[in-house]
Amino acid sequence: MKNTGFFLYLLLLGIWTGGIFMFTFIVTPIIFKAFDRDLAGSIVGGLFPGYFFFSLATVALAAATLFFAWSDRSALAFKVSAVLVMLALAIALYTHFSLHPRMQSIKQEIPSFEKTSPGHPLRLKFRKLHVESAVLNLILFADGVALVALAAFSRK
Repeated sequence: MKNTGFFLYLLLLGIWTGGIFMFTFIVTPIIFKAFDRDLAGSIVGGLFPGYFFFSLATVALAAATLFFAWSDRSALAFKVSAVLVMLALAIALYTHFSLHPRMQSIKQEIPSFEKTSPGHPLRLKFRKLHVESAVLNLILFADGVALVALAAFSRK
C-alpha cells in the first residue's frame, strides 16, 4: 500500500468504526437514559438521517481509498478487504435508501411508543425493522473492525 493512501484508508476506517461505536454504544444509550422513551426516540430519530448518511459516506470513501491505496491487488488480504468493503457499501446503501425511510414512515404512524401497546401491529412492524437495523449496524461495525485488522496485519 502507498503510504498516503494507506493513511487515508486507515483514517476513514477509524472514522467509520469510531462513529458507529460512539452513536451506538455511547450517544444513543445516554439519550434514552436521560429522556422518556418518546422524546428520546424523537431525538435519536432526528439524528438518524445524518447518521445513515455519515455511514454511507465513510464506507464509500473507504471503498474508493482501498482501491487506490492497495498496490498488491493479487494479495489475499486485498481480496478479502474488497469483499468486506463491498458488503459494507451494500449494507450502507440499503440502510440509507430503503430501511431507514420505511422505519421513519412507520414511526410517523405511531403517536406514542409509551401509550401504544407493544403488541400493536405498527409497533411489531417497527420492532422488526428496528432489529434488522440494529443487526446491520453491528455487522457494519464488525466489518469495519475486520478491515482495520486486515490492513494492520497485512502491512509490509
